[in-house]
Amino acid sequence: MVRYRYGGRGHGMPQSVKREIFDRLVDGETWVQVSIHVGVSQATIARVMNAFGGLPPRWRGRRSSQLTFEEREEISRGCVAGLSVTAIAELIGKHKSTISRELKANGGRDGYRAVTAEQRAWTLARRPKLSKLLTCERLRAFVIAGLLEDWSPEQISGTLVLEFPDDAEMRVSPETIYQSLFVQAKGVFRRELCAHLRSGRTLRQPRTRSTVTRPIKGMVNISERPGPDDRSVPGDWEGDLIIGRNGKSATGTLVERTSRLVMLLALPDNRRAETVSGGLAELIQRLPESMRRSLTWDQGSEMADHVNFTIATDIKVYFCDPHSPWQRGTNENTNGLLRQYLPKSTDLSIHTQADLDAIADKLNRRPRKTLGFMTPLAAFNKLVATTA
Repeated sequence: MVRYRYGGRGHGMPQSVKREIFDRLVDGETWVQVSIHVGVSQATIARVMNAFGGLPPRWRGRRSSQLTFEEREEISRGCVAGLSVTAIAELIGKHKSTISRELKANGGRDGYRAVTAEQRAWTLARRPKLSKLLTCERLRAFVIAGLLEDWSPEQISGTLVLEFPDDAEMRVSPETIYQSLFVQAKGVFRRELCAHLRSGRTLRQPRTRSTVTRPIKGMVNISERPGPDDRSVPGDWEGDLIIGRNGKSATGTLVERTSRLVMLLALPDNRRAETVSGGLAELIQRLPESMRRSLTWDQGSEMADHVNFTIATDIKVYFCDPHSPWQRGTNENTNGLLRQYLPKSTDLSIHTQADLDAIADKLNRRPRKTLGFMTPLAAFNKLVATTA
């Protein structure tokens, strides 16, 4: 295997090699596989990834109407051969005025060199532009405040439209915020602000999930859940457990499908079925009766005591099909958001019910794009008022 060596910061690495690294990572190859196929060390891959914040760069290219290096070489040969501008234009399939401008800008017929002309064109094509987040202090301050509140870049971008509907200067895309956080060269924000993103990562990385399901005695399938499946009727909840370090601790999660309101259940001692059903029953009875229609769960053994839960709450439990997490997609999405506060690598049993109530409150007061950037708490209260 050929192994290439580049400078300490990847200096001298051709763009084609960097592009191949990103393309292979996007296709799902591991760093080890990329290292073998591309012929660079994993340390080099790390330097390239860090330099771009894990984001595939916007690779520079040229329009089809622009001259290529090969065409410039043909122009140079035509000049040496004494061909006219018209003949050179016909040779490479360009308009004669394009050839005339190219020669005039690069030393004329006698001084024209393909390499020099190519380097000049590539340099002039650069149009460095300061980021809007660097030039607008008000916008930068708003974005930083949102990040410190653990808002996502998408939530910040959407809230700007609501808060400043007539101020075009107060606009920034989520991608611009991500790049300003991740890409070292931009240097708009302190790298520490990355800790306020849900993932807490300083690089973008692909994530995979697996769902373990088990059959539950007496379960009723989700296909029998009454009412429409378009979230138009409030009071349907989705639930699950999120698991802590080494699978030894857990926290219960409940999400209302229409408003996305979150409730969390502390499970400091165990996650046996009777513990979960009893805790959920106590938690869900905090809710108004109009908001207690049904509960959907996966086929985890922690819900084996669903009959007693239904007796205690008068809420029917419905179960998803095996390996079908999208059937409770609201809960799956919310569990991903909660990982910002309850990471997999931590012991979840240390969190008291008061701690979890505070986390749920923070998430419920965070604007959501799917709600038109209303907060789940505001959406829930609106539903309660209309169903009372």
